[in-house]
Amino acid sequence: METFRLQTAVIGAGVVGLAIGRALAQAGREVMIFEARGAFGEVASARNSEVIHAGIYYEPGSLKARLCVSGKDQLYAYCVARGVAHKRIGKLIVANTDAEEAGLAPLMERALANGVDDLELLTGKAATGRESALRAQAALWSPSTGIIDSHELMLALFGDAEAAGAQLICRSSLSHGRVLEDGATELFFDQGGETVRIIADQVINTAGLGSQEVAQTIEGFPETQIPRRYMSKGQYFSMTGKSPFSTLIYPMPHAAAHLASLGIHLTLDLGGQARFGPDHQWVEEENYEVNASDAAKIYEEVRRYYPDLKDNTLHADYSGIRSKTQGPNDPPQDWVIRGPETHGVANHVHLFGIESPGLTSCLAIGDYVAEMLRT
Repeated sequence: METFRLQTAVIGAGVVGLAIGRALAQAGREVMIFEARGAFGEVASARNSEVIHAGIYYEPGSLKARLCVSGKDQLYAYCVARGVAHKRIGKLIVANTDAEEAGLAPLMERALANGVDDLELLTGKAATGRESALRAQAALWSPSTGIIDSHELMLALFGDAEAAGAQLICRSSLSHGRVLEDGATELFFDQGGETVRIIADQVINTAGLGSQEVAQTIEGFPETQIPRRYMSKGQYFSMTGKSPFSTLIYPMPHAAAHLASLGIHLTLDLGGQARFGPDHQWVEEENYEVNASDAAKIYEEVRRYYPDLKDNTLHADYSGIRSKTQGPNDPPQDWVIRGPETHGVANHVHLFGIESPGLTSCLAIGDYVAEMLRT
């Protein structure tokens, strides 16, 4: 059995794991990033809306709010510096009932509390003046929302990490591990039937949907510090023909959704292709099939703000699954990022429920975790 000793093991090579690996490698640490699949970013990081979020919806003071707002600015600057494809195309949050319109001002106040000071409250006429195909009684305009090529972003992050000395080891699934008396951690990875033993001074668990399982396999990590995992599946449907919109269109989120979902919204990719989604389904198993019959509900929701959507123009595209610590009927939950001061295990940081806006916040999360390990 091969054995390696290293400073830092990062488990999980989604966009957040790559950003953390990059931050630590650039800080001078010896880093290996372990990924169970055949390449980086094949799960949640490749199955999302590819939206750069402004930081509007999240509880003021929460990690989601703080790291989204700072991460957004970092991400735009990074995209320019590294040539990552992106567009700052803006977003309209649309109200079409009196109750929804009444919710726009409090949403704007929450955004201001988060440091998002560029929102504009629009009348329905002003909103439809921006987007003639839109039905809107009123709207909020968010000019700092954008879109990004997530794969290009991950390529850039990996390139930076590799240039700083980090290594990516794919097809490496953690089978078990244990915390040693000297504060290091012994980790055993299955690599295509071969077992590799790693002695790591630091462990970062950013395995996404698998974060709870990773934590549970490490002997010495307290079970009480592992929150329950819930999975929220969302399906996307692409629209044939040219998009009638040049910006992102989001409905006011339903209060009953507890922000588990921001509603069926219109997103655009960098080529201008329009797609609608995601819907929201609590699931027990990882399954990425898209049920074409669910398009009926998509049509119904979308026609509230795009009444001219024609029949037979939506087609099943792809789906993604969010890892959440928030279950059905629970209030919104923040990300769970736990370091030694919380769980008591030296040199461990575990990340749970890193859902949206994780893509937007990836650079800020990387810095946040690196700082946790410096203290």
